[in-house]
Amino acid sequence: QVQLVESGGGLVQPGGSLRLSCAASGFTLDSYAIGWFRQAPGKEREGVSCLSSSGSTYYADSVKGRFTISRDNAKNTVYLQMNSLKPEDTAIYYCAAGLAVIAGRRLPLDWAGYDYWGQGTQVTVSS
Repeated sequence: QVQLVESGGGLVQPGGSLRLSCAASGFTLDSYAIGWFRQAPGKEREGVSCLSSSGSTYYADSVKGRFTISRDNAKNTVYLQMNSLKPEDTAIYYCAAGLAVIAGRRLPLDWAGYDYWGQGTQVTVSS
């Protein structure tokens, strides 16, 4: 059974850091494009970052220079290191896996290109 489980969310002050984890079971992460997405109340789902099977990384302009995506193949886990967090980063963060990005049918931060989704983890940035 394919499953993605996110963890690591929480409450952090502006300027702080969090590291989100996305643990996969039932498939091998490094064969897929793995994306991080977020959705704030009343807003559309937004692509944050993508790590392709080749190791290429992609970031939304809003998080470039602050967020870093990485993968630990031995743990079958993808991470999102988030630094210099801002209140506008507050959202539920989801990880997702898909093949359409690898095949070139979808852009890396297009949520429609992902087939498997985790349940999400809440990130709140507030003083």
